[in-house]
Amino acid sequence: MLKTRIIPCLLLRGRGLYKTVKFKDPTYVGDPVNAVKIFNEKEVDELILLDITATQEKREPNFELIEDIASECFMPLSYGGGVASMEHMRRLYRLGVEKISLNAAAFTNRRLVQESCAAFGSSSVIASIDVKKTFLGKYEVWINGGKTNTKEDPIRYAEDLSKAGVGEILVNSVDRDGTMSGYDVAFLEKMSAAVDTPIIACGGAGNLQHMREAVDKAHVPAFAAGSMFVFHGKHRAVLINYPSQKELDQLFS
Repeated sequence: MLKTRIIPCLLLRGRGLYKTVKFKDPTYVGDPVNAVKIFNEKEVDELILLDITATQEKREPNFELIEDIASECFMPLSYGGGVASMEHMRRLYRLGVEKISLNAAAFTNRRLVQESCAAFGSSSVIASIDVKKTFLGKYEVWINGGKTNTKEDPIRYAEDLSKAGVGEILVNSVDRDGTMSGYDVAFLEKMSAAVDTPIIACGGAGNLQHMREAVDKAHVPAFAAGSMFVFHGKHRAVLINYPSQKELDQLFS
């Protein structure tokens, strides 16, 4: 059995780290460089960093800050937010970012997806899909930090992205973001069955058992989580944490 990947997902807003609930109500949780140093000490395998306001503010990535973070990061780093061109991607790779996550740009510029996969390799390009459920139970793709409803069916969209050559698809549930109530396993099961491209599930993790359930039922190979790695206890005190290798081995081996 391939190793299940457990990835902290950090949200960048300005120069600080924040955590949201359903993409709203951002709560400050600390300095990104300090958080990366702690995750280094905890021997985390990889890290995802998403700038949640860059696209909405129509600005490019904060390359200076990303360079500071990447220089302290002793694990593979994925970055998303404000990336809109091949030049942005080249610059980020030069700074030490290993994978780039395309969200709004992937939706509005499919050619960028194809060109970046051809130029940098599929393993270096992640497509990110933010998914929200309607009152009638239909799933739709949202972009611009959950502000714009594209009306696109996420399964069909994921199939298109898979054909375009992306190496992974980050599927983020807007409805479950920050709730720590568990992943939307039923939807992940449908997504996994529809595409061959590996999925990274995000949105809703509150404990490792939530991940185990998604492995068993939806066969998801990788999980991203924010709240469970930055909060502790019922009062959600800020505490950067990560399970030990022994805990991970016991649950996923």
